[in-house]
Order: sequence, then structure tokens, then C-alpha cells
Amino acid sequence: MTEGRPSAAGSAPLWERDAELATVARALDVLCADQSSAGSLLVIRGEAGLGKTALLAEIRRIAERRGCAVWSARGAETLRSVPFHVVRQLLQPALLSLLPEEAREYLGDWYDIAGPALGIAEPRADKADPQYVCDGLVAAVRRLSRRQWPLVLLVDDAHWADQETLRWLAAFAERLDDLSVLVVVARRPGEVSGDGARLLDAVAAAGRPVHNLSALTPDATAGLTRATVGRHADDAFCREVWAVTGGNPYDTVELLAKVRDSELPPVEAQAGELRALNRAARDGGLVDRLKGLGLEATRFAWAAAILGTGITVDMVAQLATMNDELARTCAELLCDARILTAPEPSAGTRRTDGELEFVHPLIATAVYNSIPSGVCTAMHGVAAQMITERGRGAAEAARHLLKVHPDDDEELVEQLREAAREHLAVGAPDAARRCLERALAEPPLPEVHAHVLYELGCATLLTDPAVTIDHLQSALGMPGLDGDRVDAVVRLSQALLHNDQLEEAVRTVEAEAARHEAGPVRMRLRAFQFMWEGIHGETVSPARSRRLAELASTCAGRDNAERVLLILRAFDAMTHGESADEVIDLCDRALVNGRLAPGLGWTDTEWGMELLMMLGSAYTYADRLDRAESLFAEARRVYTTAGWHGVHLSLANAFLGLAYRRQGRLRDAESTLREAVVLAERVGRRLPLYWSATCGLVDTLLARGRVKEAWSVAERYGFAPPYPSTIVLPDIRSVRGRLLLAVGRTEDGINELEAAEKTAASRGGHNPVLAPWSIDLAQALAGQDPDRAAQLAADARRQAERFGTDTAVGEALRCAAALATGQRAVQLAARAVTYLEASPCQYEHAAARVEYGIAARSAAELGRSLDLARACGAEHLAARAREVLETGRGLR
Repeated sequence: MTEGRPSAAGSAPLWERDAELATVARALDVLCADQSSAGSLLVIRGEAGLGKTALLAEIRRIAERRGCAVWSARGAETLRSVPFHVVRQLLQPALLSLLPEEAREYLGDWYDIAGPALGIAEPRADKADPQYVCDGLVAAVRRLSRRQWPLVLLVDDAHWADQETLRWLAAFAERLDDLSVLVVVARRPGEVSGDGARLLDAVAAAGRPVHNLSALTPDATAGLTRATVGRHADDAFCREVWAVTGGNPYDTVELLAKVRDSELPPVEAQAGELRALNRAARDGGLVDRLKGLGLEATRFAWAAAILGTGITVDMVAQLATMNDELARTCAELLCDARILTAPEPSAGTRRTDGELEFVHPLIATAVYNSIPSGVCTAMHGVAAQMITERGRGAAEAARHLLKVHPDDDEELVEQLREAAREHLAVGAPDAARRCLERALAEPPLPEVHAHVLYELGCATLLTDPAVTIDHLQSALGMPGLDGDRVDAVVRLSQALLHNDQLEEAVRTVEAEAARHEAGPVRMRLRAFQFMWEGIHGETVSPARSRRLAELASTCAGRDNAERVLLILRAFDAMTHGESADEVIDLCDRALVNGRLAPGLGWTDTEWGMELLMMLGSAYTYADRLDRAESLFAEARRVYTTAGWHGVHLSLANAFLGLAYRRQGRLRDAESTLREAVVLAERVGRRLPLYWSATCGLVDTLLARGRVKEAWSVAERYGFAPPYPSTIVLPDIRSVRGRLLLAVGRTEDGINELEAAEKTAASRGGHNPVLAPWSIDLAQALAGQDPDRAAQLAADARRQAERFGTDTAVGEALRCAAALATGQRAVQLAARAVTYLEASPCQYEHAAARVEYGIAARSAAELGRSLDLARACGAEHLAARAREVLETGRGLR
């Protein structure tokens, strides 16, 4: 019926699978025809026993006959807690076939990131960003696939795959368009929930079509019955086989094996015996059959089920406490009874002598579930000890330790803490969390308990601020944290900030500062208090600004504490629109020879990245965009190299995009901000970092004249109230107001800009470049309330002159020119061009020159503005200048 399908009983799962195999054949045709063809993904879904594994085995045979490299892996119910277990199965054989230097060459920069997760390299740090590791694994497969074309990847029992593998598989499935690989995934429906179910759904969404396997029809069951027990099997007997098994291929094969072994005549008169035989072939009957093989064979099977993977006769013998000869005898008995089997050899895969696996996952599950509870726990404990004694690390032993009953075991707590550190080092925080949660259940000794909670909080710091908050608050509520206490408070305040709980972040560090005498510790906590208060989006106490100014006036930048205060003072002065020259001086004094001081780097944890974002932002709005770009580019480079692909890299991209936007490099800004949004989404929507990336992208699209796209982005990413409690750069209400005006919602836009005005007033100052609401509001009100518009423009100009940058003054003059008429408008527009030509903000310069060219009717000025607009990527400005030039009416 189907290519390569034998007619023996073992082929039962391939009966009536012609459609699935035809789809695979077509996919292989495309794959093998051209190395540049797009990849494809097929999902095979079916209940237990419907033949998914046998179908994948047949796909392997067909693919290998056509010259494909085939890599395969399989999830296991008892191994779901082992991070990267399935992806390691998939890739390790190919990687281990390479010399170490070859593997490093093929993986390139990703070797140090993906290598530890794959078990081929040592971790290079104490914590790896899980998203970066996932990206590294995707890149690793992409590079290896180009070497191995044509390549087929088979993933069986994906519903039992570990979370880390599912995250990689979902990410890889999204990138198959430009990669010539065939991926086939087999899974059961249901079985998992939460993140696992979401990731499996993402995989299914990438694969078309999804094949839902069905049970055998009565005709197919009859054909299989006669192929197994003889052509003389009558119709009534065959119908009863179908009725008893429901057409499940696995159940049918097992039942017919019992029929054959018992020499039951396949006739209607004996059909009544089939139900009893079926009960003996599965579930409780399987367990009874196992017991019938003897106590030693049963103990051997139990030990194999405990190990789950890497099942070898010698490992099972040690776990089951039997000698090698008895173990080999038991293995033979279990193989003869179709409970265990030797794995089928496949191309490129090396097998260990004495290696075994269960004939079917259903058998493995049934055997594992039949182990008495106390025996199961004890055997897991012995297995953990065996793995530890063989030097295979705490992380590998952890899955067994997780099954041991809590018993006040101090050594087990330390093993689990070590396992958590190993998991974090390879980018598996979920696995680390499970280990630490289990350590808490032991429980730890009182003097250790708070430290375990602290480590649990740190394990989720890069990925889940809300979970971090719970654990760190619990740790701080217990005695014994001692030397880690201040670090825990700082990390808690950072997590609160990134979870949009800014007021609580302020209270947390303020309360801890009150516990300490004057000195470096208290200074550090007070600095964080100033920092969090300084980025509050709604209100800032004038008294706080005065205290900060007084403290900073005594600082010369002699140590990091003084440098921190200088940065905080610079940011505060910038947000309030004080002298830009003073802002730059404060920032410069916080550096050492123009660079960040040791201990104040982007990955240093004592002071945090937020401080350096404030430093770069102060430079950005004080017109020192060269220094801002250098800082943020360094942040992106450092975080990329360190593998911090969560909050840190998202913010680095968001602020680098802001610097590009201010420079007028709109194309670079857009691409960088889009990357920031993608990274921010992985951490979670509605968090401050998400707002920064989204707001920057909308602002940049508006600057490029792509209003519809800006609105689409705003709608897609929820760029609308309620806003976060932190400052968002660029100013969120100003950008939202400008967007509303651009799409014709004038009244809503005015309301949004007036809300921005109230926020600026509550902060006790105004920087017309940082929050340009007054300029946009003045132009929006020009027709309906010219007096108020004029007053707003005058206030913006006064504040711009106080701040003193060319950009601020030039933008205020552009606004005044837009409200003026006649020769006065021309004069103001000319002055705006003069200031903005001297500023580093080339988009604003281009816009001012277009406006001046139109007001002065100057073809030369419009020509210059056209070139500037094109260089910036501001298509609408270029189109406006070109339209006036082409009509040519009244131009000089």
C-alpha cells in the first residue's frame, strides 16, 4: 500500500497512513531538489498507540534511502524536568562526530552560548540568558543544517519534551522560510498545559498541515489480523479484534501477538476470548505479565523505568543491585516479552554496548507507574547517588533528587542548590527554580533558608520580575540573609521598577537605608532611592531635587558613589530643563578619561543598568548624541556578548534607537527599535521597558511620515493609556498626542497633550526637547485659540533658551514660525534653520529647511532640504519639498 511498508504484523501502525506518507514524500521532493528551497514542518498528532513512532521510523527509512541526513529525538514522561534533554538528543550525535575545533568553527560566535546547553562546552558565566541560549540553539541548527543538507529532523513524543527544547522548537519553526530542512513533530493531543501547551500550539501553527491520525478501520484491522495469524481468520473474529481494540494499532498488534502466542484459533467460536487476552496485553495485564517473568526481571524493568534514558545493562544492574550475569538474563527475558528492546541503529548514531529502550512509551509509563511508591523514591535516591559518583554533575542527578521525599537532608539541599547553579549557567532558569523550590521543601537549615529564597529570586530576575519580587520579599522577611541582604534589597527594587511598581521600589530602598549608619552601604541605598524617585513619571518632590543638587555640589567624581550622584544630578537637571552645559559637565565628571569607571560597567550589578541609561539619556537630550550613541552601542555590544537577551538588551536597543532617532538616522532607529520591541515582548507587555521600545518606534515612524503604520503599531502593541508610572523616553504623552493629531483625532490629541502639560507641571519643570508637548499643542490650537497658542510658543522658547541647546532653541523657533505670517514667519524660519544646522539632530534640521524653503520660496533651500530629508529617511519631507519644486510657482 505504501512505499517501504512490509506486510508483517509489525507494520500495523503504517496501515492506512498513505496520506501522511504521501505528504512526507512531497516534502522530501522539495527538500532534495534544491538546497535553496524553503524548509517545512509537519505535525503528526494522535492518541497513544495510533502509530506516531512507527510512522516516524518509516519516514526515517524513506529519507535515508533518498540520501538525507536524519537526526531524531524523543521526549519521555519521566524526563520532562531535564532541560535541553530532547534537543541534546537531536544534535549531540552530529556535534560529537566533529572534532572540538570543527564544532567551534561551525558554530562560530554561538559556540560559547549554545555549547553549554548542548553539553559540548563548559559554561563561561554563572548565569546565561535563556532567550539568548534559545537564539544560539536556533543558530546552531541553522549552521549545521547547511553542512548536512538535505537534513530531516524528527521529534517524537513532543508533548513530553522539556520546556527548553519546546522553546527552541517554537523559535526554530518560525525561521524555516529561509532554511532547507524538513522537520517532523509527533505528539499526543492534550497532555500538557501552560507554557508547554502554548509552545506546542506555536509549533503547530508553523506546520501545515497538521495530520490527525485516526484508528484503523474494520477492513484494515481484518487485513492486519490475517497478515498476523493467518489468512483463515474469519470475518467474525476479525470484527471482534476491531471491536476490542477500537482500531488502535498498538493494542491490535499486542492483542494479535497474544493470540499467536496462545495458539488461539482465529474463528468466530473463539472470538469471546479476545477481551480477556486484551486485558492481559496492556495496563494491569502488562504488569501481571511482568510479574510473571519473576522478581529479578521485574526489578530490572523498574530500574530501567527509573533511569528513563541512557538505559544500559550495567547501569540497570547497579541500580537494581544484581550481578552482571543476572542482569543480562533479565534483559533477554524482557526483550523476549516485548517490554524492552535494543534501539535500532541509524546513520550517524553510535550505540553503547548493552543499550536498551522500552518497546513503546505506553509500556514505559505502565512499568514506572507500577513501582511501589516507597521503592520508587528509594530507587531515585540511589540513581542520584550513582550519577554523582560517576562525576556527571548535580544537574544530571537533580531529576532524581526532585523525586526524593523531604527529610531535613542538609546535603540534599546543597546538591539542589548546586544543580540550580548549573542549570542557570546553561540558560535553564525554570529547571533551577524547580531545584530551589524542592530545596525549600526539604527544608533548609534556618541559617540557609533565606539564602535559598534569595537564589530563587535571582534565578528569575532576567525573565520574570513578578516572580522575583515574591521570592526576594520572602527572603528579606526571614533572618539569616546577612551579607546578601543589601544586594537582595537592590535587586528587589529593580524587579519592582521593571514590574511597574515604582512607588514600592522607592519605599523598599528608603526603608533599608534607614536601617544603616552613614557610610558606603547607606550611600548606595540612598542613590537607588534618588534614582527611582528621579524616573517617576508623575510627580517629583522639589525638595528631593534640592537635596540631590546639594549632595552633588560636593562631589568631584573621586569614587563611584560620587560618580553615581553626579549622574543622578545630571539626569534631574536635564529633565527639569536646567542648563544643558551644566548637565554635560556633570555627566563628564562622572566618567574616567571619557569612559565608564570600573565597577560602573553595563554588567556590573552593584549600581545597575538603569543608572547608565540615565547617563546616556542626559547626554541625548543635551545634544551630546555622539557620547550617547557610544554609551548605548557599548551597552548593546556588552549585553550581546554576555548573552543577556532579556530586559537588558531590549533597553539597550530602545535607547540606542532613541539616540539614532535624535541624530536623524531614522532607518537605523526603526530597525533597532523593532528589535527592542521583539525582545521586550518576550519579557512581558505593559512593563516600562516595553513602553520605551514601543513609544520610540511610534515616534520614529511618525518622523518618517508613515502615519498609518505608526497607528498600526500603536494598536498592535497597546500604545494607549493607562501608562506606566516611570518616565518613558521619548515622552509618552507627547508622542501619543502627536499620533492622534496625525490620524485626524484632533480633540483627542489636544486632550493628550494637555495631560502631558499637567504631568510636566507636577514634575516641577519642563524641558521642551524631552517633552515637546507645548510645541505640538501650540500648533494644534493655532486655529481655535490663537492667544493660548502664542503663549505656549513663547513659554517653549523661554524654556528652550534656558536649557540652551541648539536643538531646543531651533525647535522653539520652528513653532514660532509656524504661528507667524508674512515676513516675520520667514525670519523666524531662517533663524530656526541657523540653530538646527548647528545641532546634531538632522531630522529637525531637514524639517526646518523644508519649512524655510517654502516660506522663502527658495528653490535652492528646497533642494538642500530634499537631500537632507532623503539622507534621514524622512520620505514625507522629501515628498513635500519635491512637490513644491516640481510645481515651481513663485519660487526664486
